[in-house]
Amino acid sequence: MLDVPGVPDMSVDPDAFRAVMGRFATGVTVVTTCQGTRRAGITVNAFASVSLDPPLVLVCIDRTSHVHDVLLESGIFAVNILTQEQAELSSCFASNSDYRYTSFCGAASHTEATGAPVLDESLGFVDCRITDVYPGGDHSIIVGRVEALGGGPGEPLLYYRSRYLNPAESTR
Repeated sequence: MLDVPGVPDMSVDPDAFRAVMGRFATGVTVVTTCQGTRRAGITVNAFASVSLDPPLVLVCIDRTSHVHDVLLESGIFAVNILTQEQAELSSCFASNSDYRYTSFCGAASHTEATGAPVLDESLGFVDCRITDVYPGGDHSIIVGRVEALGGGPGEPLLYYRSRYLNPAESTR
């Protein structure tokens, strides 16, 4: 917590913080990277565009995640924007299952510019090289320059109040 003169030190309960932040609907992505032939991925909703010129995006990755160090060592990542049909894939990449670690959740992928895995059925993707890493509490804020991008058909997978939403439900 920053020590700001005249501002009281107020602690925020982590459960309350999570509950309030869960009221913000987000898209769902899987951030992927690789070391040699070993592919790794993690479900992320802390993703944003940063700049058009140069094209930059950011992702926030928990420092205790097994993907964190692999991502920083490789220097590359792809952000795969998921379709509503990919909720199971999102759940797998959010789990600590052997299937995730040994079989990349069974996801088919290809590479574009950097060599990071791009999920074949994603709604869209950006393929990036890491340009900067900043501390962000228990996460690292990782900024990447977009080297390749693309999109496909489908509807986005949305997450709200700890559950996936059907896009048609979000307009009610």
